[in-house]
Amino acid sequence: MKLLTTTIASSFLLALGFFPLAQAQAPSGNNPQPVEVRRNGSQPSTRGSAENFTGSVRIDPLFSAESPARAGGASVTFEPRARTAWHMHPLGQTLIVTAGSGYVQQWGEPIQAIKPGDVVRIPPGVKHWHGATATTAMTHIALQEQLDGKVVDWMEQVSDEQYQTPNVTQ
Repeated sequence: MKLLTTTIASSFLLALGFFPLAQAQAPSGNNPQPVEVRRNGSQPSTRGSAENFTGSVRIDPLFSAESPARAGGASVTFEPRARTAWHMHPLGQTLIVTAGSGYVQQWGEPIQAIKPGDVVRIPPGVKHWHGATATTAMTHIALQEQLDGKVVDWMEQVSDEQYQTPNVTQ
């Protein structure tokens, strides 16, 4: 019985990845690129352009797509009332809210409130905007992938009328 229990437990742990298979443990020795640590503050912040944002927006790059990978990410801080223009991502976007309070809206749908800890998944090709509330700044990490070197298609600005939030869903 003890052997059976040990076998079942070992199989379970193997399935969870606690005991990787022998070939997975062996170092390849062929890894041409070393692990890279990009120190906090080593990449300059930029301001969101007036063409693509309303209000004061700071973009802090985290990482960019380097072939063969195609994902990139940035930490974006929106001051109160600041927001993106309407836009779409060819492969979608994920937002991880880290501070403050904000909004996200898909074209034709109600504005949704977002707060720290919320993860927002925007499907490919969905027209949307996101930004801070009228009274509180909001920071999120934005993750998106390139398709043929492109991560976003910018559109028209979100008007003050569209930004009004009488029917925000929680």
